[in-house]
Amino acid sequence: MQQALLKHQWQQAAGYMHSYLQVLEDWDVIKRQAAPEIIWKLGSEILFYHPKSSVETFNTFADRMKNIGVMNYLKISLQHALYLLHHGMLEDASRNLHQAETWRYGDKSSSQEVLINLVQAYKGLLQYYTWSKKKMELSQLDEEDYAYNTASQSMLNHSWKTSINLCALIQIPGVWDPFVKSYVEMLDFYGDRDGAREVLTNYAYDDKFPSNPNAHVYLYNFLKKEKAPREKLISVLKILYQIVPSHKLMFEFYRLLRKSEKEEDQKLGLEVLFGVLDFAGCTRNITAWKYLAKHLRQTLAGNRLAWIQELWDSRKNWWPNFHFSFFWAKSDWKEEKTLACEKALVAGILLGKGCRYFRYISKQDHQVLKKKMKRMKKSVKKFSIVKP
Repeated sequence: MQQALLKHQWQQAAGYMHSYLQVLEDWDVIKRQAAPEIIWKLGSEILFYHPKSSVETFNTFADRMKNIGVMNYLKISLQHALYLLHHGMLEDASRNLHQAETWRYGDKSSSQEVLINLVQAYKGLLQYYTWSKKKMELSQLDEEDYAYNTASQSMLNHSWKTSINLCALIQIPGVWDPFVKSYVEMLDFYGDRDGAREVLTNYAYDDKFPSNPNAHVYLYNFLKKEKAPREKLISVLKILYQIVPSHKLMFEFYRLLRKSEKEEDQKLGLEVLFGVLDFAGCTRNITAWKYLAKHLRQTLAGNRLAWIQELWDSRKNWWPNFHFSFFWAKSDWKEEKTLACEKALVAGILLGKGCRYFRYISKQDHQVLKKKMKRMKKSVKKFSIVKP
């Protein structure tokens, strides 16, 4: 069955599943107890992709599995609701979650509290979707219109219900991005910016929660919208930099650092650029190379060679092949000449005029870039950290 699933042979997998169902009557207690979860997970995968499957078939299968695997009832209900959402059946999904929300099974109920909160939160997410649609409708109405007051009251009712369902979950340590975003959007819409900021701050900084770069992104975007002081924005992005040095917000972080008058921030800005370019996905990012070329020149002009040497020492054994090989010189010149010039300037400063990358690019004859190449050669001669 596993091989059939891996090869997307859904009909063959369904045949194997039919045979596997006999394990529910196996004399081996361990096999029998493990079977419901295996049947549910693999069976739902088969039915999701099987060419002859239908929503009705999946509904029947899910309802039967809920009765067979009591301890998996909430998980199955949640997956069932997500399946219905995938097919655009919002009301059915909401009804399914409502039934799951009221599930109780003796002393087993307390051990499934987190799952119950998760079910309630997904129910809240559906309510948020309705609220979001009403918000869009409201934006198209005249505030003096009677329909505006009716729609506004309806929105308020939905937000109250949604808040109750979302609030419980986001207090529990975990990664709850869509739920936090929805809750914060509603708090912000109704003017409770302090509440929204508190939720985002706790989500980002509470040690009980796992490290999550998105939490810092959400907090930064909120503070930026509030026009928070530069130092506050820098402090948020500094943590994001430690988690994901190649994040797209690193260029905003760099620009904020450049505006700072603190020497430590200027040094950190240089470190951020080197950090971005350490990653393969950023090797052809022309913005990063432009910023680095300019920052290197200014750093050397300011007699801060030690900053560059400190960052270069840990990279001098692998950056030359990673960025400045002869292969990359030809490839970069062929595909993006401006990028090649910026990289050549950096290569010349870090490795000297003897660098293969710099030599190849500086020999190219291109009318548009002749002036740039001339300036590049002067810069390398003046600022190269490699002594003749």
